[in-house]
Parts: sequence; C-alpha cells; structure tokens
Amino acid sequence: MDTPLTTIAVVGLGTMGTGIAEVLARAGREVIGIDISEAAARQAVASLEASTARSVRRERITEQERRDILTRFRTFSDLQAAADAELVIEVVPETYEIKQQVFRELDAVVSPAAILATGTNALSVTRLAAESQHPERVLGLHFFNPAPVMKLVEVVSSVLTAPPAVESVTRLARELGKEPVAVGDRPGFVADGLLFGYLNQAAAMYEANYASREDIDAAMKLGCGLPMGPLALLDLIGIDTARTVLEAMYSASHDRLHAPAPVLGQLSAAGLTGRKAGRGFYTYDSPGGQDVVPDALTPTDSAGAVAGREVSSVGVAGSGTMASGIAEVFAKAGYAVVLAARSQEKADTAKARIAKSLGRSVSKGRLTEEARDETLARITPAGSLDSFAGVDLAVEAVAEDLEVKRQLFQTLDKVCKPGAVLATTTSSLPVVAVARVTSRPEDVVGMHFFNPAPAMKLVEVVRTVLTADDVHATIREVCVKVRKHPVDCGDRAGFIVNALLFPYLNNAIKMVEEHYATLDDIDAAMKLGGGYPMGPFELLDVVGLDVSLAIEKVLHGEFRDPGLAPAPLLEHLVAAGCLGRKTGRGFREYARR
Repeated sequence: MDTPLTTIAVVGLGTMGTGIAEVLARAGREVIGIDISEAAARQAVASLEASTARSVRRERITEQERRDILTRFRTFSDLQAAADAELVIEVVPETYEIKQQVFRELDAVVSPAAILATGTNALSVTRLAAESQHPERVLGLHFFNPAPVMKLVEVVSSVLTAPPAVESVTRLARELGKEPVAVGDRPGFVADGLLFGYLNQAAAMYEANYASREDIDAAMKLGCGLPMGPLALLDLIGIDTARTVLEAMYSASHDRLHAPAPVLGQLSAAGLTGRKAGRGFYTYDSPGGQDVVPDALTPTDSAGAVAGREVSSVGVAGSGTMASGIAEVFAKAGYAVVLAARSQEKADTAKARIAKSLGRSVSKGRLTEEARDETLARITPAGSLDSFAGVDLAVEAVAEDLEVKRQLFQTLDKVCKPGAVLATTTSSLPVVAVARVTSRPEDVVGMHFFNPAPAMKLVEVVRTVLTADDVHATIREVCVKVRKHPVDCGDRAGFIVNALLFPYLNNAIKMVEEHYATLDDIDAAMKLGGGYPMGPFELLDVVGLDVSLAIEKVLHGEFRDPGLAPAPLLEHLVAAGCLGRKTGRGFREYARR
C-alpha cells in the first residue's frame, strides 16, 4: 500500500466519475475508466476532450499536454481492466447492492496490495469493507462536484482500514492539488453531514409555505454569503440523491432534523429530481439545463398591490453598531434621519461612528466628499425618543432583550404620530410580542437588517398576523429605495436565515463534542466543500457564542425539537466567559488588541 499510485481505475463514468478521471489524468496518472455503458464511456472521453480543448484556448496547457492527457485516459466496459491498478475508485450508483457487487468482483481482479476506495457520501464504508476479502484496504475517498474545481476530498477510514492505505490516498489527494480532510465513517461525513441537514430544513420551510423558494434562496445567499440558495442547490445535487443521503443520515442519527422532508419524497416520486430532470423546486430550460425559466410559482409583477405609506423621515433608536449602520443606510438614500440614544452624548458618539464609516468610503473612492457631507447633514442626533414625534418610520435597534424592546415600543406608541410605521430589527424575538404593547399593533412590523448594515443587502420583512397590508408594503418599498433586497417571512423564531443557519452551527459543535473531526477540518470542509465564506467555528466566534446560544435557545423553545437543543459545549464556553473574538477566546484564541 506504500507504492506510488500511478495507475488508477475509476469505476462508474457518470458526472462525478468523469470529473475524478479528469483530475487524475491532468495530474499525470494513468487512468482506467470503467463503465458497463459504452455511451457513458464515450461521453466521458468527449467531456475530457472538450475541457482540455478549453484549457488550450485559454493557454493553460499546450496542445501537446492535451494530447498526453487524452492518451492517459482509456475506457473499458469490464472490471478486468482494473487488474493492474494500484487504486480503484468506485463511483457507481448509491446503493449497497451495486457497490458490494463491484467490491466482490474487484477482489478477484486486483492485486492484494491494491487500495479500494468508495466514493459514497451516504453509505457505510465499514459495511462495504466487511464484504471485501481484504477489508483493511477499503476506505472512502469522497470528492465533491465538480471534481476538477472543488478542492475538498474527505478521506474516510473505517475501523478496519489500514493506516498505510489512508496515508497513500491522502498523499495522492495533495499531489492532485486537493485539500484532504480525515474523517470517520458515518453518513454524510463532515461536509454533507452538516450541509444536508441544512438543505432538509430549507425544504421543510418551503413545504410549510413559510417563505417562497425565491426568498429562501435569496436570504441564504445575501444573508450568509453562500454561492447558491439551498433549494437551487438541492436541484443541482438531485432531489432523489439528497433524499437518499438524508435517509442514511436519519437511520444512523434518528435526529428529526435528518428525517427527509416529505416534499423531497413527493418530488422524487414524481420524477421532478432537479436540473437533471428539467424540473425540481424550480423549472429549467431543458433536462440538464442550468437556466431557470418562469413557471406557475414564479412571482409576478405586483401591479395593483396595496400601496405603502409615504416615508420621508426616519427615526433610528439605539447607539450601537447596528443602529449606526442602519442610520447610515437611510441617510445615504436621502432620508432625513433622527438618531436617538439614551443620552445626547451617546447619540453624538453614534453619529461620529457614522462619520468614520463614511470617511472610509471616501478614502476607498466609493463616495465623494460632497456625498459624505450631505449624508451627515441628514442625520440629527438626539438624546430622547421625543425627537421621533414627526418621523414617518421608527426603527428600533436596541439590545436583543424582549422587555427592553417592549418598553421602547410603549414609548414609541406615545411619541410617534398616527400613521407612523414602527419597526423592530429583532433577529429572533417575536415581533407580535412588541406589537401588542402598543395601541396600534397593525402599524408594527419586523425589519431585520444584517450586520454590517451598510454592506449587507438582505432585509427580512416580518409581518405578524396583525400587521396591516400597507405597512408591509411600506417596508418593502423602503427597502428597495435604500438598495436592499427584501424577503418576506412570518413571525416565528429565527425567521429564514437564523432558523437555517444556527441548527447547522449547532450540529458542527456536536461533531467536535463527539470527537468526530477537529475544528480546523470542519471549517476547511465547509469552506472548500460547501463554498461557505467562513467555517462554522470561525463564524461562531465572530457572531459571539453568547449571541449564538441565545438564538439556539429561542429556536429550541419555539420548535421544541430535541435536535435544536444547544450543544453542551456551547453552553460551557459561554458559562466560562469564552464568547469569541470579543473576549479573545471562543472556540479559538485570538490576540488581544
């Protein structure tokens, strides 16, 4: 098993197998492609010809290098062709029966020293190894799609796997320019283990008619910086594939968060499996197409909808980072802004923070000095909420404490003029709870900005069962005027983003608690395999572990799902005062500034 892996067989030449074969051939390996379908083999060759031709046109490789790559890739229809391979990677359909049959046949073909790798992302590597005559040479080698682009490779060991086999494929992965992550054998491994729970929750959210598919996807892209929304990603992965992975995860964990959302089974049974079928959560221009086309669920132009109220002046209550950022957003868009804090000194400090932020924009060439001065001139700092008497929209951005917000809304109710819209920026508390302390709950709405408000495009617009239609319309119109993207959601814990984000973060913590993988490997897996801008532990330390724990508790309290209970490790760190970057220590330690 310590011999160099120079001749490698790939069994199964679908999209993933073809991608793996390309990576290997480009890296100088002799690649034996095997598929019982001659059409699949021809398609694999054609795909490699096309991709290498593109590389030549882009001057990334020479024509001679292209010929060499194509020469190194040979296709066959019989497993006997793998006889001389030092490593065999199977990527056949995701069923035990098919994979076990492949492994049994390979036992009779390859040398006893050859390594057998399964590309599964859902099935037990241990169970597959147990069927082999040499279980010590069987491991998992999970590439991510598209294999030529994605850097992550999960190297999966079972209790039977010999360490030299793991070392050999780990070395190979690095030589291929990949980032190998060592993981144990459980369904989903690291990246898919975290990713598919999140995707499942998004499907359930859509199925419950809580938010539209477009709003769910936009919320996660704009609110979390993800390259794709969860429903579009399910269509890309294949809804049937996702359901198979979730079934395997649920059978192992019995966590309700992994129980496949019924809509996944319904779409699969109907043949609406995503892009490959031309229709899934969205409709595509053709089977296998990438372009979404309008269908019966596509939002239509809202002509004739309720008009919003006139808004020319805005009051922002609070003096922290979020309040300052929101005031800056409104002032930049031309609104007259009253920025009220608990004292005139705090309000002046908040305006100074805005001046500093605008100054950075000027120095980077994003804003002119004239625009900066005009923006600052629109902001009036005040030491009392009495200054909100004339505003058309009052936005609170104070501490995330229900009693604090209720007291503030009682004051707004007395101070603000009739017809003024009252908005809370809460990220997890019930909007109706603050609405009910006023004499005009129909004027109250949620307007959840994301931090930093000047940079983040998303605003979750949260209407309660009491919110008036024209109040909801007002906030959507205002969002567009301040160049934000509004998404509609109902008044329940977490709204869209936090309801999907924090269970994912909580599950990452549980992985560490169970000693399944390290902080660094989990963070690397989600950045390289899931396209996340930050790993879960990087993000937790930035958000603040106390803030994260509070949101987890709200989600668990509302949905009563045992799987949402905060991970004990999170509670222990918060109790110890390790709150993340702001205290210098959270999941990691940081240099004090």
